[in-house]
Amino acid sequence: MKSMSKLWRFATIVPMIAACLAVLFIASCHKAEQEVKKEAAYLVGMEEYVYGFPLVMMDLTSRGITAVPKAGEYYAPTNQFLRMRTFVDPDYKMVVRISRSSLWSAAILDLNEPLVVTIPDCKDVPVAVRWMNYWTDVFGTAGSRTPDNQFGDYLIVGPGWSGTPPSNIRRVYTSTTRGAWVLLEMAARGPQDFPKIHALQDQLKVTPLSAWGKPYTPPATVPVDPTVDKTALPFDQLQLMTGEMFFKRLAMLLKDNPPYPADSTMVERLKRLGVEAGKEFDPSKLDPAIRKGINEAPFEVWKKFASGPFDMDPPNGWVNMLNIARYGTDYQTRAYVAFMGLGAGVKEDIIYPTAFVDGRGWALDCAHKYILHMTKANMSASQNGVWSISQYRENFYVRNSIGRYQIGSGMPLLYNPDGSLDVYIQAASPGKDKEPNWLPTPPTGMFNLSFRFYNPKPETFDPTYRFPPVQRVD
Repeated sequence: MKSMSKLWRFATIVPMIAACLAVLFIASCHKAEQEVKKEAAYLVGMEEYVYGFPLVMMDLTSRGITAVPKAGEYYAPTNQFLRMRTFVDPDYKMVVRISRSSLWSAAILDLNEPLVVTIPDCKDVPVAVRWMNYWTDVFGTAGSRTPDNQFGDYLIVGPGWSGTPPSNIRRVYTSTTRGAWVLLEMAARGPQDFPKIHALQDQLKVTPLSAWGKPYTPPATVPVDPTVDKTALPFDQLQLMTGEMFFKRLAMLLKDNPPYPADSTMVERLKRLGVEAGKEFDPSKLDPAIRKGINEAPFEVWKKFASGPFDMDPPNGWVNMLNIARYGTDYQTRAYVAFMGLGAGVKEDIIYPTAFVDGRGWALDCAHKYILHMTKANMSASQNGVWSISQYRENFYVRNSIGRYQIGSGMPLLYNPDGSLDVYIQAASPGKDKEPNWLPTPPTGMFNLSFRFYNPKPETFDPTYRFPPVQRVD
């Protein structure tokens, strides 16, 4: 009996074990399936985050700039110009990596109605004008580089407009998005040039097409959108978004700012994540694994933004991206430029060689001293003679004791007998005799540098063109 009892017990346990193993197998399969889903959503989420990054950054920045009742130096309501009357304040962080070579003017445009933008004749003041859609592509330019398109009245229209422009319009530019920017840089050697530029800035106008040819004055005050977050900068707001927050915003922005036809693959992949133009994105309807995957994606992209420059091996340490503002389907470059240089122009107007490492490939470190030796040929890379080099921590200026944030062509610099120039890049003064050429760095941490060559020579468009290396000297 005992043996029978044991046999019965064994016979009873066998199917129980089999059932448990089956449950474990099913659970394991389910867990594996969930991991696969999460990983797929994570990978697609990163790709689509990169794709939509410029559009969301442009929207956040535009909303921040226009959330004021009247126009001023740094902010202005939609369809009105802001006019910076001095070099940009080093604490200004509404737009990343802005230059101090020029006095800036800009307007955020709502092309629900066509607008006429009036640019004055700047004569001997070098000026670069660009119109940019919300995908950060430049769709129109004007200014000193193009004498036949230097100034005048420009009609800017949104997608689908098919009207007849007035006869006295210089040119019609079409934006593929409802939102657009117009940005102007008027080169200034220093405060002595400010009054002349102020007079030009005062002639800038944005006029609705319906009011063209009639007396028109923009509203003195406008209501401010109460939903705009004024507690955080656009850069920070975007970095603080989870994946589902990001894609929720992107879905709504796609309605008025449609993708290009060439983006069809990206649009289809967005649908796999539940993101469709103009439709409410509801992450609660997603599979939990997919939701987890897309929420992990932004962190990895921001990490790549930070580490990317150190994975390159550019000539003499300078990265010179040349397809800026005409990206096509190069979504990675487009996103990276929105991250580190929102509003950048086309290469014919300006190039932005940027260094995160010295000539030997070592990270630029505030603990060390550097010299940038520029020959006359280096400086003549700019056809109009306007160039500068600026120092940043991440994408922003850091205040220093002498209030200097760039070395540029308009400054009273000390040149060598052969016309070359030595720029001293370090935290402490290089000595009174060298201070005119001193570009201060913060006391600690990493930093990076950006050249700006306006109206550059065509040879600088060659990827093998070599800019002078940053040389560590201690």
